[in-house]
Formats: sequence, structure tokens, C-alpha cells
Amino acid sequence: MKIGMSDNITASGETYDFLLEEAEKHRKELTDSIQYASYIQSALLPSKEIFNRLLPENFIFFKPRDIVSGDFYWISKFRNCVIIAAADCTGHGVPGAFMSMLGISFLNEIVGKGCFSSASSILNQLRERVMKTMHQTGDRKEQKDGMDITLCILDFEKKQAQYAGANNPFYLVRDGNLIEIKGDRMPIGINIVEERSFTNHVIELEEGDMIYLITDGYPDQFGGSNERKFKYKPFKDILSQIYSLQMTEQVLVLDDELHKWMGNVKQIDDILILGFRYLSIQLK
Repeated sequence: MKIGMSDNITASGETYDFLLEEAEKHRKELTDSIQYASYIQSALLPSKEIFNRLLPENFIFFKPRDIVSGDFYWISKFRNCVIIAAADCTGHGVPGAFMSMLGISFLNEIVGKGCFSSASSILNQLRERVMKTMHQTGDRKEQKDGMDITLCILDFEKKQAQYAGANNPFYLVRDGNLIEIKGDRMPIGINIVEERSFTNHVIELEEGDMIYLITDGYPDQFGGSNERKFKYKPFKDILSQIYSLQMTEQVLVLDDELHKWMGNVKQIDDILILGFRYLSIQLK
């Protein structure tokens, strides 16, 4: 029996429907897997309750670009100190999320053992672990996976902050004046130049100082009439204006300014800002 043209069209249509159904099935399975991965990643991130216990006045402005994020935040107590970090791992989505889980695990290990003397020594050890785990030797063909990070140690006994940064800055606002300390221009991971120790900065703190640890997602976001980057200067201007507000109000301003800037432009990167006020409290 010969198959007519109409039969061919019907067969093609059925094949197309089948392929479409299979593609949708695989898309849903993939999305469900990534969604489950986001639950795991969220479980590894410190809870808001921990932040509130260690730093009573704080906010976490966290906007992943995808379901899972390459940015992560971290906090821990060590003796009379609180250690806080904001990090941006290579890539977005799933690859970045894998790196973020490594970063969280390594920070827990380094600080948990207590084998560090400064903020910079934590970053030095973190870099060693990332390079060893990723088998980074400096070969031009290998992947340059790693992370940029800002790490701060608040010492409530000495009323000081230690800061070390891989590419990312440290911001402190006092009486409306923003103090910026830039990070070293090298990542946590293999570098194009020979690795050197990260710089350790010590800052004397005053009651009510507002500190911000960030990744580059907010200032690098495109938007405005010409669809250009928001940039760091306008971002720092916002921080200088909102530092005295309550934490929830600061978040509202940051969110509103971001949405006005973006308009219909898609988010291009994960966004993370940690803000907290220094108060000379006794740690619990």
C-alpha cells in the first residue's frame, strides 16, 4: 500500500509532537534537578537567624541570576570575633554553584580548625585549597576557575576590623563619608602572575560604623537609557546616602534603584551585598 502525501504530513506531525513532548520532558527533568540543587545550596548558606545572632543589625541583598548562584555569603564566630565573607565564583548557574559549595566547605574547614592568624591568611589557605582541588598548575590550557572574595574579621575585643580581598573592595561608611579599601588584583585560584600573599588591612572601628561587602553584580548591571553599566561611583553614592537608615529601608532603596536602572534589561550576573553595623556588643 502506498503512503500518500497527506499520510506523510500526518506522520511528520506526529514525529514533531513526539519530539516536542520529549524535549519538554527533558527540560522539566533538568529544571527539577537544578531546583533541587538550589535547595542544597540554600541549606549550605548561613541562615538569617545566625546573621541576626552574630550581627544584630544586618541585611543580605542576594539576587541570583539563575536558579542557583555563583555568588555566596558566609559567616562564622571564632572566639571574640565574627568572620564574614561575600564571594563571586567563576561562572553563573550550575558551574558557579559547584564552586560556591567548594568555597563554603573550605572556609568552614579553615576557620573550624582555627589555623589562621589574619584575614589574609584565610584567603591564602583558601587559594591553596582551590588550586589543589582544581589541579591548577599554571598550564595555559587548564581552566582558570576560582573566585573573587571580600573577607572581614570583626574583633569586638580590640574594636578592629581586618579585611583581605581578592579583587573585591571593602566599604565602610562613617558620618556620611565612605572609606574604600580595594582588594588585591588577583583571584582565589591560579593567577597570570606568581601568587603572593594577600594584603591584610586593619581598620579601627567606631560605634555605628556601617560596613558593606559586595560582589560586582550590582555596579556591573546594564540599564538606563543607553543600556550601560551602573558603575561603582553611583553605587558608592547610594551607600553614602542610606548608611544611617534601618536595614530593611536600605534594602528597599537598593532594590528600587536597581529596578529603576534595569528597566526591561535582563539581569546579567548574580548580585550580592552584605551590610552590617558595628555595635560593641558581647557575642553570644
